[in-house]
Amino acid sequence: MSSVADALALIKRGANEILVEEELVRKLEQNRPLRIKAGFDPTAPDLHLGHTVLINKLRQFQQLGHEVIFLIGDFTGRIGDPTGKNVTRKPLSEDDVLANAATYKEQVFKILDPAKTRVAFNSEWMNQLSAAQMIELAAQTTVARMLERDDFEKRYQGQQPIAIHEFLYPLVQGYDSVALQADVELGGTDQKFNLLMGRELQKHFGQEPQVVLTMPILEGLDGVQKMSKSLGNYVGINDKPGEMFTKLLSMPDALIWRYFELLSFKPMEEIQALQADVEQGANPRDIKAILARELIARFHGEEAAANAHKSAGNRLAEGEIPEDLPEVTLEAEGQNELPLASILNRADLANNGAQAKDMLNNGRVKVDQAVADKGAMLTAGKTYLIQAGKKRFARVHIKP
Repeated sequence: MSSVADALALIKRGANEILVEEELVRKLEQNRPLRIKAGFDPTAPDLHLGHTVLINKLRQFQQLGHEVIFLIGDFTGRIGDPTGKNVTRKPLSEDDVLANAATYKEQVFKILDPAKTRVAFNSEWMNQLSAAQMIELAAQTTVARMLERDDFEKRYQGQQPIAIHEFLYPLVQGYDSVALQADVELGGTDQKFNLLMGRELQKHFGQEPQVVLTMPILEGLDGVQKMSKSLGNYVGINDKPGEMFTKLLSMPDALIWRYFELLSFKPMEEIQALQADVEQGANPRDIKAILARELIARFHGEEAAANAHKSAGNRLAEGEIPEDLPEVTLEAEGQNELPLASILNRADLANNGAQAKDMLNNGRVKVDQAVADKGAMLTAGKTYLIQAGKKRFARVHIKP
């Protein structure tokens, strides 16, 4: 176990709020493994980097020697988390929940140590709860308290319907902490109400209340809205290496250090040194590439990280040829040679014939890595590597 001061410094990295910090210090001073809980409703099969903000914090707790509980909300997933929603969320089917949960387990162990992780499903205890016990649980709060939640209040004021079962969601999430006897629960800033509900229910059931640690909601690549697959501003854990590389290089410069703090495993001293490099004139694109390679190595391995920049569609600053080139076969239709301008158009390397001629006239087309003449003809029966502009590549075979 680390010293309390060192442990607290690591825990606070990137954190938004700790409630209550003095209680966390006392728990750390007990010099025992704490039970650290974070819950995830399996509402979609794929995780993105926004989800990993919490998972990265769980990993830090593992490094400090604590017990991490990765809680899959297979029961709460059937209710539908109302957090941040202006309409009642559609519940998932049991089959959807189980299928998504299986993919979650596969993905999170790219970050967490499976030997030090307890995977739990809240259906284990919620399916055993009787109707009488559920009523007892519901009696621990009031409608007025529920309407203190920002999203519920807005819907109520806007005369948007709120289903009764939605009020159960915070109670069930809070009861999860009772069932697991959690010492610390992690969640996004939008989960604060639910996390505090866990403290209240633990007190009711005679347990020491958990410490609540909230983490920021990661902005997506647009730099404005939270990372979300539906908004298209996300980087998925299962994105291909080249796709991850391209996406991360597209982030606004203003996000670089927030992404490093929340997503990188580099010590803050190293991150501050990179920040100093940028202030002294280093290209922010090069710094983004450092983070991109770290994240790609985490999810796809070191070799994939080293070669991610070669994937088709990336601008190849190093002048290297993409590894996954599109393959195109064209019919020569009885001719021995075909005009390169026509080939560019037919192989979708140009939008139309006029653009093809324009690129040739301006020396923006390469055949087998040599700049092509505007009147070039290519011989049937051969295969050529063609680059049109900076981003379009193809291996073109001309069939006799």
